[in-house]
Amino acid sequence: MLQVKHLTLTHRKDLRTLAEDFSFVLNDGDKAVIIGEEGNGKSTILKWLYNPELVEPYCEWSGEVAGDPGPLGYLAQDLTEEEKAGSVYEFCASSPFFFDQSPKELADIARKLRFPAEEFYSDRPVSSLSGGEKIKLQLGRLLFGHPAVLLLDEPSSDIDLETLEWLEEWLNGYPGTVLYISHDEALIENTATMVLHIEHPREGKPPRCTAHRLDYAAYIQRRSGAIAAQTQQARKEREEYDKKMEKYRRIQQSVEHAQGAVSRQDPGTGRLLKKKMHAVLSMGRRFEREAENMTQLPEVEEAVFLRFPEGTAVPAGKTVLDLRLPELRVGERLLAENVRLHVSGGEKVGILGPNGAGKTTLLRRIAEELLAHRDLHAAYMSQDYADTLPMEWTPVEYLAPEGDAASETKARTYLGSIRYTRQEMVHPIRELSGGQKAKLLLTKMMLDGVNVLILDEPTRNFSPVSGPKVREALADYQGTIISVSHDRKFLAQVCDQLYRFTEYGLVTVERESL
Repeated sequence: MLQVKHLTLTHRKDLRTLAEDFSFVLNDGDKAVIIGEEGNGKSTILKWLYNPELVEPYCEWSGEVAGDPGPLGYLAQDLTEEEKAGSVYEFCASSPFFFDQSPKELADIARKLRFPAEEFYSDRPVSSLSGGEKIKLQLGRLLFGHPAVLLLDEPSSDIDLETLEWLEEWLNGYPGTVLYISHDEALIENTATMVLHIEHPREGKPPRCTAHRLDYAAYIQRRSGAIAAQTQQARKEREEYDKKMEKYRRIQQSVEHAQGAVSRQDPGTGRLLKKKMHAVLSMGRRFEREAENMTQLPEVEEAVFLRFPEGTAVPAGKTVLDLRLPELRVGERLLAENVRLHVSGGEKVGILGPNGAGKTTLLRRIAEELLAHRDLHAAYMSQDYADTLPMEWTPVEYLAPEGDAASETKARTYLGSIRYTRQEMVHPIRELSGGQKAKLLLTKMMLDGVNVLILDEPTRNFSPVSGPKVREALADYQGTIISVSHDRKFLAQVCDQLYRFTEYGLVTVERESL
């Protein structure tokens, strides 16, 4: 059992409170997911649980883990450059438990992970592994220590659909306790038995951190129902209160008018009106007390607001892309032959396939061609945001390079609509979370009025809170989209044409197969 008591986390740089007085209990076998907007401190909570020293450089904290939860295993969001440069064997040997494993134990771990046992001793560079292989390798290193609790930060990032389905099966069958962060809503829906929600309803207000022993779908349904019911009750009470106050004001004005018109020669009437005004004022004070006890409108964290402008459509009959590649190579390696892709105006194309197949290479080739077209206004989102974002600039500088007051005001307005705090607006972009960087890129494309979006894993860093709004904005987008994605909800909701990238080219995929 893992029990956290009164956890408070405060960012040192801008004094923003990420979590306040958060307490929760995870029982043996729980599969708990942490959800919340980008930048709300989800990864910081996992780091603190594993080792408070990991957050010490940027965060002040108080609170405790009660009792002894047993060994903890932590999977970081990203491998270090040193880990990527080393071999698979060196990566495994960095675990103090690796050499304690018998051949049978290693074979058992490998079997559960569907990872070749001999690979644990491989000289292959870690950087050469596919996304799915890296996740399995990292999980393997964690399992060498037989952890009682796994803390997983984005295990579903950068893995293909086949590996995602395996990860779901593995999580559901894992006998221990798991606390994880994921941006894949389908994976959360299929695995989470408990939800921890980190909300920052309003800037300057304390965060709200809650724990719910419900699966994700049941939690979202209950939360939406509770918000709707509270909103309806609050509005009903306010309507009734407004009617009372309108009646009260009419009575008060009537008595005031009568008092002004009464003659000094009629003191009896004056006394009666004075007594009546006293009763009216007492009524007003009673109404004020009632107002203090009325149901409040729910304070919820507003979702991001993204909407591409009108006028971004490409005529339906216009050819946006007519790609014909006899071969697609990376260096000497042949990725695919006979690659054909025709895209017309208004189409939204999704390309899927296994890790390492060459989808990103294909998308870069498409981007090179479309960005050079003068009759189109295309924009490219790379998986590595550093390819296009100036990391030392601030978000305001990026959206308003002109630097004038009007442009900066407009930039701040748009940044506010995608849930940036005032402090984040002036932080260097390199300090932002992956989700905040992705929102910044999409906002720039929106402001620039592009009519062709070339997107490599566009939703990979969006939380389950932001994800639905981002998908809605892209589904409503009037322009053309060519994307690579493993996000099942994105592929189903946004894309009207799906292709699987294979060594023999692009093969049409039926939507029903997702």
